[in-house]
Amino acid sequence: MAAALERALSIADLRAIARRRLPRSVFEFIDGGAEDELTLADNRAAFERVRIVPRVLVDVSAPDLATDIVGTPAAAPFVVAPMGSCALGWPGADLAIAKAAAAHGIPYTLSTMSNTGLERMADAVQGPLWFQLYVLRDRTFNATLVQRAWAAGYGTLVVTVDLPAGGKRERDLRNGISIPPRMTPRHLWEGVTHPGWAWRMARGGKPEFENVRGLLGDHSAGLTIAAKVGQNLDASYGWDDLAALRDSWPGRLLVKGVEHADDAEHIAALGVDGIWVSNHGGRQLDGAQASADALAVIARRLAGRLPLLVDSGVRRGVDALKARMLGAQAVAIGRAALFGACAGGEAGAHRAIAILLGELRLAMQLAGVAALADARRAGLTTTQM
Repeated sequence: MAAALERALSIADLRAIARRRLPRSVFEFIDGGAEDELTLADNRAAFERVRIVPRVLVDVSAPDLATDIVGTPAAAPFVVAPMGSCALGWPGADLAIAKAAAAHGIPYTLSTMSNTGLERMADAVQGPLWFQLYVLRDRTFNATLVQRAWAAGYGTLVVTVDLPAGGKRERDLRNGISIPPRMTPRHLWEGVTHPGWAWRMARGGKPEFENVRGLLGDHSAGLTIAAKVGQNLDASYGWDDLAALRDSWPGRLLVKGVEHADDAEHIAALGVDGIWVSNHGGRQLDGAQASADALAVIARRLAGRLPLLVDSGVRRGVDALKARMLGAQAVAIGRAALFGACAGGEAGAHRAIAILLGELRLAMQLAGVAALADARRAGLTTTQM
């Protein structure tokens, strides 16, 4: 396993390893998007359309990747995005990725639907931790989650606002992926033909969702509670609710899932600390604008008034440089980190982040960017094909 990770030169290589090692239904749960996956594909294509006009005769012997991400010092312009159900790919994947992120000096965002409770994560990881909130109809439970996060030391809260309902993910439907799960002969066969994965799952036990224990009086933490979360997303959550959250949360507040510049203007007026441009990795509205394209429009509208992050489609280190030039402080990585963890646990997560950092460092040298802070001021421009 270690040799395979060492030979991996790109996130695509790690994805290929994960694809071989996971049952098809599990891999496609991670890899897939909504409906025809138009937005999933365009997220990647949008970064690929951006071209950099390099500068020369710049001392780039020691590129400086360090930056500030919404008040959090970071060694590089990356944040790990919130991801749920990661344990389906590798037991303890949440912890593995968080530890790798801490080792590389970048923030990790713990999902409401993680398989590691927020208190246990805070105890286990010595690095910058953010907490992501899904808004549920049970407002009291929401408030309790927020209070727990603050008490556990999460100084940054990320509220996801693009999930009034779950997207139609047809790969999952065709593969029989459901919550709670229904075991079929096909799933049993997938386990038999992927014995390494099956052995790890048997050792790791059934995934649990510790953060939502107690929702609707259900004090289990298994897959049945996950189903209840999906059925109790708050489609009525609006501007007044966001303003109330801003008033009650004492730390930094980011709003995730924004793509329209008018929404960004309104959110900025509420006094939040940053906007996370995202279309949920193409897993929600198919046909939504690519995140990198939305970033460019929002950045022009806000003109530096508020820090911006962007996710969806980040697969190369140079994407972080492109995003910086388009107006973001940092990019968030989800699948890229999880492919690494699925390929080899914590070592695989380390490899994924190391690949991205190495690619960004090289891209900065070749683009004539000595320090990340100079990416926009140095006269660099982008053109779109």
